[in-house]
Amino acid sequence: MADTTRLSLPLIAAGQAQKHVTANEAFARLDALTQITLEGIDGVTPPPSPSEGEVHAIGAGAQAAWSGQDGRLAAFVNGGWVFVTPLPGWSAWVVPTGALARFDGVAWVEGAGALTPNGAGFVHRSVEVDHDLGAGASSTVAGFLPANGIVYGITGRVVTAIGGASTISLGVAGATDRYGSGIGTGAGSWLRGITGQPQTYYAAEDLIVTAGGGNFNGSGVLRLAVHFAELTLPRA
Repeated sequence: MADTTRLSLPLIAAGQAQKHVTANEAFARLDALTQITLEGIDGVTPPPSPSEGEVHAIGAGAQAAWSGQDGRLAAFVNGGWVFVTPLPGWSAWVVPTGALARFDGVAWVEGAGALTPNGAGFVHRSVEVDHDLGAGASSTVAGFLPANGIVYGITGRVVTAIGGASTISLGVAGATDRYGSGIGTGAGSWLRGITGQPQTYYAAEDLIVTAGGGNFNGSGVLRLAVHFAELTLPRA
C-alpha cells in the first residue's frame, strides 16, 4: 500500500476492500501530524501509558517498540505506534518546555530562527523557574543565566508573598540591581528587567535576589524567566 510523500498517509488502492479502514488510518495520522505538539524530544523509550494522538521525536539508541526508529516521529494512533520521518522545515510545539522547535534535517532545534543546512542558527529561548526565597540578605538562583547566552532581560512575578523584606533587587555579582530594584514583595508583584544592551555571559552566571528593608525570612516564591539568544554551531 502506497503512502503520501510528506506525511506518510496511507492511500486507498483501486478496488480495495474496507476502504474506510485505510481512510480512518490516514485521518488519524493527519490529526496527529498537523499542528504537531511533541511530548518529548530525543526520548528513546516509549511511555508506559501513552494517550491517543500523542507524538514524540525519537532520539538515538531507541528501545522496545521504538527500536530501529531513531530520528523519526512516533505517533500513538489507534492504540499503536506509527512512525513518520520528519522533513526539514517542519515545526512543532514542545509541550515540556513550552517552546517552538524546528527540524533542520537532523535535529529538532528549540527557538530556532534562521538555520543553515548544517544546523548553525540564531536561536531565541526563554527559560522559567520558580525560586523559593531562602532566609538571609540575599537568595541565589544558581547558574540561571546561561553560558554563551546573549541575555536581553529577565521577567518575573511574585507567586507567593515574600516575607521579611519590603523590596527586592535582581542582578549578578558586582551588579546586584542589573535587572531591577525596588520591586514589590506582595503576591502578584512583577518585574521586567531589560538590559540597555544585550549582556553576554560566557559562563553560567548566578542570579542574585537581594532583600531591601530587611532580610528574607525564608518564605515566598518568585517565578523568573530569562530571555536570551544563542548562536549554535554547525555540525562537523
